[in-house]
Amino acid sequence: MGDIVNLRTVRKQRDRAEDARKADENRARFGRTKAEKQAEAKAAERAETQLDNHRREP
Repeated sequence: MGDIVNLRTVRKQRDRAEDARKADENRARFGRTKAEKQAEAKAAERAETQLDNHRREP
């Protein structure tokens, strides 16, 4: 026979794990300094410009 499991407790543990995962994502997304955000924006702009410069004109 299997172990007896309190479903409410399992649900709460699952919800807490999901909340922790979302918090980690938000820390990664929004927990950056202004300099890091500017550096990332500059790198993205540089990559886009480089791609546009290599584009062939029809």
